[in-house]
Amino acid sequence: MIETRDTVILGSGCSGLTAAIYAARANLKPLVLEGHEPGGQLSITTLVENFPGWPEGIQGPELIDNMKKQAGRFGAEFQIAHLVSVDLHSHPFKLKTSAGEVHTRSLIIASGASARWLGLPSEQALIGHGVSSCATCDGFFFRGLEIGVVGGGDSAMEEALFLTRFASKVTVLHRRESFRASKIMLERAVAHPNIELRTNVVIEEVLGVEENEVKGVRLRDVKTGYESVLHLSGLFLGIGHVPNARMFHGQIDLDSEGYVKTRENVFTTQNGIVLPGVYACGDVQDRRYRQAITAAGTGCMAALEVEKFLEEHGR
Repeated sequence: MIETRDTVILGSGCSGLTAAIYAARANLKPLVLEGHEPGGQLSITTLVENFPGWPEGIQGPELIDNMKKQAGRFGAEFQIAHLVSVDLHSHPFKLKTSAGEVHTRSLIIASGASARWLGLPSEQALIGHGVSSCATCDGFFFRGLEIGVVGGGDSAMEEALFLTRFASKVTVLHRRESFRASKIMLERAVAHPNIELRTNVVIEEVLGVEENEVKGVRLRDVKTGYESVLHLSGLFLGIGHVPNARMFHGQIDLDSEGYVKTRENVFTTQNGIVLPGVYACGDVQDRRYRQAITAAGTGCMAALEVEKFLEEHGR
């Protein structure tokens, strides 16, 4: 017999775990599916200094572990599984996961967004040790140092401009001749004295794996093939994020980049009409802020809406 839960939470990052804490305290006994990336992006973040309540900062994995323990203490159940398919056309909703099938009266989508990476082994080895996808999170650690930003769109220009608050120099590395960034963002970057734009280059290797800290990058000119080394103390990826919402295509409204469209912060829609019982929170629906604290806030909202929805439907 397939179990029917009061609520299932997809994702175990900041938004999902906050939702789990609130739902568990409401005695909803939420089931949290931890997903492909348990803990979300904080699980690969080192020191988090901008989460309220931690004046000396806290390691990202530790923060996630604390939140998970807190949710578990109130009765949240965790399952190491990911979503295989979902049916939101009937109620209760039907979820097929890598661990089996479960039905649920309400659903919180907290599946997050994954940063786009270059895919280099050296890059992956140095994530959290000088390689980052979040200038707002990690820029402070590079005060007075030279750093690089990869990308050619608005995201890269925004990262570069923000990082000039800390770094002595920011070099934007782009694989093409022209930038796809908007005219105003590109003009701001070009005009900034501490930003240098380098085009037609790709990163072949991030240097510093043995030292466990970024020492520079080995670049290849895509036109000439010439290779050179650029000495850096940090490397930021500004090539965007991919929301983990592909499984919901055709069942809830997604925007042109695949983010879940929401109303009043967490309400999902289907053909423009609010879909009762399904809520989205965190980075899967937030293309603008993408911070741990904003993800936690919307996770709280989603859980409160679930509690209200179930009460209205006799649960």
